[in-house]
Amino acid sequence: MTKDNQNTVLFIALLIGFASLLYFNGGAINQVPNIAVNTITGEKITMASLKGKPALITFWATDCPGCIKEIPHLKALHADYAAKGVNIIAIAMKHDRPDHVIAMTKDKELPYSIALDPMGEAAKAFGNVRLTPTTFLISPDSSIAMHKLGVFDEEKMRQQIDKLLTNS
Repeated sequence: MTKDNQNTVLFIALLIGFASLLYFNGGAINQVPNIAVNTITGEKITMASLKGKPALITFWATDCPGCIKEIPHLKALHADYAAKGVNIIAIAMKHDRPDHVIAMTKDKELPYSIALDPMGEAAKAFGNVRLTPTTFLISPDSSIAMHKLGVFDEEKMRQQIDKLLTNS
């Protein structure tokens, strides 16, 4: 293979890798998008209403093993931080049927806000989220303090939340 061919192959491989990153995890975002989500209880939550305290936004699906594994962590975080003003919002992916989301919410006794994203608008606004779980820790100033693809580490999350609460 000539040097020009090697360079062309390398360039194409890099392009494919970059395109894959954008496809699977969207573009990185620095600020929480100015959107609203509707919960399964009929509440409308605007991202702007979260300003002033840390918030945790997680994209999940009822058929996602990692999302199920994360539920005890989210419940524990909710129990320890809700009184301190930290909101947790789990946004179900657009492919997830609302009746499945509602059933799992009841079955697992999820105490935090559960929102639906039937058109995929929230996932798109958060950088084109396609994989679950994908979690965003939002700073009190509405910047993205942490973006985690996959199951988050509860202890690290607690450290991050404590740091944000101390600085707010």
